[in-house]
Amino acid sequence: MQFQNLRIHIAVPADVPAITSSAQHGLPRRSFQKGWTTEEHLIGGDTRSTPELTAETMNEQGSVFLKYVEKSGEITGCVNLQQQGERIYLGMFSVSPQRQGAGIGKEILKAAEEYTRFVNCRIIYMSVISVRSELIDWYKRHGYADTGIRKPFIEDGITGKHKMPLEFMYLEKNIN
Repeated sequence: MQFQNLRIHIAVPADVPAITSSAQHGLPRRSFQKGWTTEEHLIGGDTRSTPELTAETMNEQGSVFLKYVEKSGEITGCVNLQQQGERIYLGMFSVSPQRQGAGIGKEILKAAEEYTRFVNCRIIYMSVISVRSELIDWYKRHGYADTGIRKPFIEDGITGKHKMPLEFMYLEKNIN
């Protein structure tokens, strides 16, 4: 599949280390990397995935990663898309903190929606930590709506210790 943005490609197994690194740094938690994407006030630690979990996710039926590749060849953004019937789940969306604000996130989101159409799905949806109001507002500006569904965010021993009780809210967009 060819995307409108020529810097976006479907990731391959050799990309797992770079995809994992992109996911780790896409939502910075360290105080020297403060920004609107920080979660350090919500979750301790700086791990979001492992190479093993990224590879496992990549190998799941109906799962792909899209990657944003700079001219230098560096991967500075990614997203995981998982087809579930006529719906696509969007997860592990990240952009390098040094490249945020350059439009990469918008391009990756647009490519995710292109992919959703390409595989004949109608709905793209995601889970977002419900107290991440700036992030939720960003998605809403891009056409995503709150479904009203909430689910607890359970600590998994990988993504860090929660500093408060957290829940996911679900957003979706009709792609037709």
